[in-house]
Amino acid sequence: MTFVVTEACIACRYGECVSVCPQNAFHEGPNFVVIDPRACANCGLCEMVCPVQAIHPAADLAPDQRDWIALNARLAAQWPVAVDTRPLADADAHAFDTAKRERLILEP
Repeated sequence: MTFVVTEACIACRYGECVSVCPQNAFHEGPNFVVIDPRACANCGLCEMVCPVQAIHPAADLAPDQRDWIALNARLAAQWPVAVDTRPLADADAHAFDTAKRERLILEP
């Protein structure tokens, strides 16, 4: 099963995950990245380098977090492959905010 980017990445998008991914499985939106489940090699490198622990194996997500699986797949089909590995300008200010989902910008 694939890895999934969750709420903690919103408004941060640090980019270490993009840099280490051997499959170019990450796709980027304005303030979030997602993993294309068809491209993910399930290696776990991205999970290890994420500074805000936003990336998890899909199989390990709690039931109330499983909607992130479908959201990653849907947005990966809409957004371009990630190439920018720089964090957002105010990433550190939002790194450990909670309840960030309403800040997710869906339009590329």
